[in-house]
Amino acid sequence: MTEQPARWSQATVHPDMWVDPADDPRHSEGAGPEGESATLEDFLTGYRTTLRMKCEGLDPEQLARRSVPPSTMSLLGLLRHLAEVERDWRGWISDGDPLPTLYGEPDGDFLGAVAEQAVVDAAYADLEREQAATDAALAGHPDLGERLGKDRIAVRELLVHRIEEYARHCGHADLLRECVDGRVGQ
Repeated sequence: MTEQPARWSQATVHPDMWVDPADDPRHSEGAGPEGESATLEDFLTGYRTTLRMKCEGLDPEQLARRSVPPSTMSLLGLLRHLAEVERDWRGWISDGDPLPTLYGEPDGDFLGAVAEQAVVDAAYADLEREQAATDAALAGHPDLGERLGKDRIAVRELLVHRIEEYARHCGHADLLRECVDGRVGQ
C-alpha cells in the first residue's frame, strides 16, 4: 500500500483555498471586466493562472509524476498538452494547412513529459509562445460572431472552448497536485 501525502493548504484564512485571498493573483479589487469579450478573456486568464499555480513549487520529478494511475496524465503533461492544443486552435481559424504538432505522435505531449529540467523549461516556453500566438491571431478578430477558417467557427465559440479546455484540465491538475504533495485548494 502506498503512503498518501497529508492534505494541506497554504491558505490560512479559508482552509479550502489554494492561497489567502490577499495573495491570490487571480483576483483584483474593483468591478469585474465589462463586456463579453473582456469577460471571456478574464476567465481564460484566470484558468491559465490557476494551472500555473498548481504547478508552482514542484521539481521536475513531481511535475512529471503520473500520480493518478492508470492515466498517463501529469502536471507537466498538462502544460505540454495545452501548448499543443493552443497550436491546434490556430489551425481552426486558418484557411491554410494545420501546423505540425509540437510533440510528434499521438499522446506525445503526455508520454514525453519526463522528469528533466530541460523538458520542464521547454514546456513552459512552448505554452507561453503558443498562448501568445493564438491570442495574437484572435486579437485581429474583435467581432465575436465572426466565422473563421475552413469550418467557419465563430470567434466566440473558440474563446468559450478555450475556457472549457483550461477549466477541465485545472480540475485534473487539482487531483494530480493533491496526489503529488497533498496540497489542496481551488
